[in-house]
Amino acid sequence: MSALDRRDAVRPAPSGFRLDKANGKMMGVCAGIADHFGIDATLVRLGFVAGALLGFGSLVVVYIAIGLIAD
Repeated sequence: MSALDRRDAVRPAPSGFRLDKANGKMMGVCAGIADHFGIDATLVRLGFVAGALLGFGSLVVVYIAIGLIAD
């Protein structure tokens, strides 16, 4: 069994993006993105905050749109 086979056996590949309302803070967008890409949700949240501050709030609109459209 190769290392790739063992990794897929532990965590199956995601079938698509879904909101993670169980682990989410507001709408589950950042937790869903983190789950989809297999990274820590805190990093995604920090990225959204930094992007919202540097982008003059444009990511807030994107966050709300994802939250309303995704699920």
